[in-house]
Amino acid sequence: MHINAYLCAHSTPPDAILRELAHETAEWFPGERSLAIAPEQGTLMTILTRLTGARSALEIGTFTGYSSICLARGLTDDGHLLCCDLSEEWTSVARKYWERAGLADRIELRLGPALETVRSLPLDPQFDIAFIDAELTGYLRYWNEVVPRVRPGGAILVGNTFSHGRVIDAGNESELVQAVRDFNDHAAADDRVEVIMLPVGDGLTLARKR
Repeated sequence: MHINAYLCAHSTPPDAILRELAHETAEWFPGERSLAIAPEQGTLMTILTRLTGARSALEIGTFTGYSSICLARGLTDDGHLLCCDLSEEWTSVARKYWERAGLADRIELRLGPALETVRSLPLDPQFDIAFIDAELTGYLRYWNEVVPRVRPGGAILVGNTFSHGRVIDAGNESELVQAVRDFNDHAAADDRVEVIMLPVGDGLTLARKR
């Protein structure tokens, strides 16, 4: 058995709503299905959100809403999640599943360039947890806007930091892969945070704001 299959077999599985969302995403957006997070990553994100006692959360890159449901479920009862995405088409699916999951009242969606949305927010620590999962070439810019807006002791999650294993392929010099390498190096050296890269999904970087 592959180690990831063993990991999944010994983790809390997604419920019916998340399974249906994953199925609909694969059916309607087959070319973009890799944009969705892995189920085991979603379970971890819910647990981490609960462990931090998060009341306020930020998500950059919502797609069809799987990760936002996982974050919102971990928030306190009066919690609020701000989601940033460009696509009305993708997020229309997310809105439907937020309603089905009973989470629509705690999730706010802002359509438009996420960097502009985040820059429009006050430059003070207001989020307990943040998740970055948008275009890879923008990771450094997102990181530098998000870190100041997360409270000390808060968490920052960043997806796809393995880039499907290509980050350790010395012969791969593509723009996307190099962007992920540059981000990983920057985050590891950033003294504003403690950071660890986890072998979950396509690589999940977890940082704690000092």
